[in-house]
Amino acid sequence: SCLAGQLSWLCELSHIFVLCVPPDLREIVFVIQSQSNTFHVRQAERRREDLLKQARDISSDLSHSFGKNSSWIVFLEEETNVKLIALIKVLAKVDKNKEWFLGKPLFDEESTIIHHYAFAENPSIFKYPDFAASWALSIPLVVRLAKKVKEEPLKSDFTIDLKHEVALYIWDNGKGPHLTAVPELCTVPEDSPQASHCATTVSKKPPLCGEPVNKEDIFVAVKTCKKFHSERVPVIKKTWEKDALFLEYYSDHADPSIPTINLGVPNTERGHCGKTFAILQRFLSSAVPDTKWLLIVDDDTLISIPRLQVLLSCYDSSEPVSLGERYGYGLSQGGYSYITGGGGMVFSREAVVRLLKSGCKCYSNDAPDDMVLGMCLNALGLPVTHSPLFHQARPEDYARDFLAHQVPISFHKHWNIDPIAVFNKWLKNDFTASQDELKSGKTEL
Repeated sequence: SCLAGQLSWLCELSHIFVLCVPPDLREIVFVIQSQSNTFHVRQAERRREDLLKQARDISSDLSHSFGKNSSWIVFLEEETNVKLIALIKVLAKVDKNKEWFLGKPLFDEESTIIHHYAFAENPSIFKYPDFAASWALSIPLVVRLAKKVKEEPLKSDFTIDLKHEVALYIWDNGKGPHLTAVPELCTVPEDSPQASHCATTVSKKPPLCGEPVNKEDIFVAVKTCKKFHSERVPVIKKTWEKDALFLEYYSDHADPSIPTINLGVPNTERGHCGKTFAILQRFLSSAVPDTKWLLIVDDDTLISIPRLQVLLSCYDSSEPVSLGERYGYGLSQGGYSYITGGGGMVFSREAVVRLLKSGCKCYSNDAPDDMVLGMCLNALGLPVTHSPLFHQARPEDYARDFLAHQVPISFHKHWNIDPIAVFNKWLKNDFTASQDELKSGKTEL
């Protein structure tokens, strides 16, 4: 049963589709954190099949020996490679009868908005797990957490960074265990010399499921306003604008020198829902090229279009795809997930068609556009797909080790940074020079 009842506390905390994998090692339950999208379901199935194959290959003596000393739930992401024998040996060293929270620790070097400025005086003191390396809970801890959730319903309104929020919930202001570092849980590439001691590894290369999506298939909409025409728009023009074939700037003021288009929606200090819905309607009109994908960004979004082209090769534009960095609102009280706007919101044409056909609309021009879209998608029963490669904040707002195994697609905000330098460091290098290498690791759909 994959301990479904005891795992319900995590399901309430998270906005993920959970696939449980019970291999022959009966005292270890693997949970693959996946999503309800064709590509992600198939990735999770591959991970499941790999685990089952390794379990079958392990001799009965070995599995029986280590099984008696282990009682764990191990959480994996789709891209987490597992050396099952090595992982069994790691877990066998730990007393299963005590409360344990195991993983590869991340920490903040400075207090950050994405963690609500927690531990502001010394943010590096608090450790939280890198989900890509896998993380594990002993059954005594799971049982207590399940009881806690039942007796004390979750209260958090926003889910921003699940791994940090899970660690906070488990720690419980010192009443629960800290994360225990396990050196064998790694995020180095599987073929790296450093991986010899690792029980888990990841692939740093982004998945390539076919040829990268053509530039002709992506329409880019940039939301701006008159006061930022001279401050933010020039950054886009100096960095990533050249990589977009079809791009329009939407503003409250028509400026032919950029050029910008006035959609007839007054500028608002926040929310921008009216402007975003006007963009959705224009995307389906004859005023712009007929493309498969719509990318909506802020004027202070830094993004790599070539990397987005690679990522979109894994998605079917005929499906209603909504893709980006996913946040959650009121998830433990029947709320919804949404794509946070600053990191970039990607929609397939089919998703836009269904959104507008549903009659979904803003309750005011300054309503939060990303959250309104999330409510509409939730009402329609359409999935919101998360990619950790999109970022609502700046690079310094994320743990260094978390970014070290990524090929990021976007960052957001110019506050206290040189945005052109950030783009050049994190986003400038595309994969045009290494497509053959990427194709060697091609993911077939």
